[in-house]
Amino acid sequence: MNEMDFEEKVQSTKRVFTGHLIQVDVQDVVTPKHQAAKREIVRHVPSIGLLMINDDNEMLLEKQWRAPVASVSIEIPAGKLDDRDNGDPRHAAMREMNEETRLTADHLEKITGAYSSIGFCDEYMTIYMATGLHPVANELPQDADEEIKRFTVSQKEALQMVKDGKINDMKTVLAIFYWASLNKD
Repeated sequence: MNEMDFEEKVQSTKRVFTGHLIQVDVQDVVTPKHQAAKREIVRHVPSIGLLMINDDNEMLLEKQWRAPVASVSIEIPAGKLDDRDNGDPRHAAMREMNEETRLTADHLEKITGAYSSIGFCDEYMTIYMATGLHPVANELPQDADEEIKRFTVSQKEALQMVKDGKINDMKTVLAIFYWASLNKD
């Protein structure tokens, strides 16, 4: 089967919500088996995540409140592309690193890019690994509505936190597993 055998034909799209962070569209589609169906799609701008490794071979993590799960989450630094980035995820990564951590990196390498939750959302996240960390010369303004506590952990500690369910954010789990894979032969 080729890709066209799976394609749904969009009959109509209606924007039902426009917010600060997302938009929501409802589509009427016809499936390849000629069934009518509805699709609810969350539209989100592209985003970035940062696996930041310091000179002591520890990763930087952040604790912050996440309203959708009504809980504190432990995550890698991350953020969305905005007008200042001109569509460049690398620029967004450097900017977010400055805003959230007050650090910059001598080396910034793209690890991967993927959709964050492809079943209902079009957010595409590019994840970078940042090394050679040092304080920024010029601090950018921080988001006033974010309360973030930064800390570092070893790779062993990070893997245990995933195993224990203390880290349950997918981008962070992916970054930790990537970091661990670098030590494999």
